[in-house]
Amino acid sequence: MMKFLKQVGDYTKEAIQAGKYIGQGLSVTFDHMRRRPITVQYPYEKLILSERFRGRIHFEFDKCIACEVCVRVCPINLPVVDWEFNKETKKKKLNHYSIDFGVCIFCGNCVEYCPTNCLSMTEEYELSTYDRHELNYDNVALGRLPYKVTNDPMVTPLREFAYLPKGAIDPHDLPAGSRRAGLRPEEIVEQSQQ
Repeated sequence: MMKFLKQVGDYTKEAIQAGKYIGQGLSVTFDHMRRRPITVQYPYEKLILSERFRGRIHFEFDKCIACEVCVRVCPINLPVVDWEFNKETKKKKLNHYSIDFGVCIFCGNCVEYCPTNCLSMTEEYELSTYDRHELNYDNVALGRLPYKVTNDPMVTPLREFAYLPKGAIDPHDLPAGSRRAGLRPEEIVEQSQQ
């Protein structure tokens, strides 16, 4: 009889503990149900990227002097610079320039250290392909400027979600000049300097 009562007691403890764990899980679920949605309907809506976003590299062929600084500062020696020395002008002549974005880590060193500013970061991040060899961009492909999210008529650009006014869930319902809740980091710095 005692063995049976012990088994019933153990079963009851386990059932109570299981109910406690289920309650904890449901409390997290219900907590998330009360929050604002933070998803973006991706192909039709895109967040406006910050100006310091490190996207695909843009290359200006005419500005490049083939100094190969970008290759030396790259952690993986990625840019391929093909040049020939012109004996008459005693300068390097750039023949070909390419970057493989399948290998690139988008660190931005090449852009930062380029002496002629022929490299720049764009806000293009949609580089997916079915063949990895298509990610090897030559100087022609690197010279194309990307289409900005704000200029694309097929896409609704979204402001960031963190600064929506209190009670606002959908950023599309807000008028363009509406005041945001909280301050941007730049505004906090400006207030601290005053």
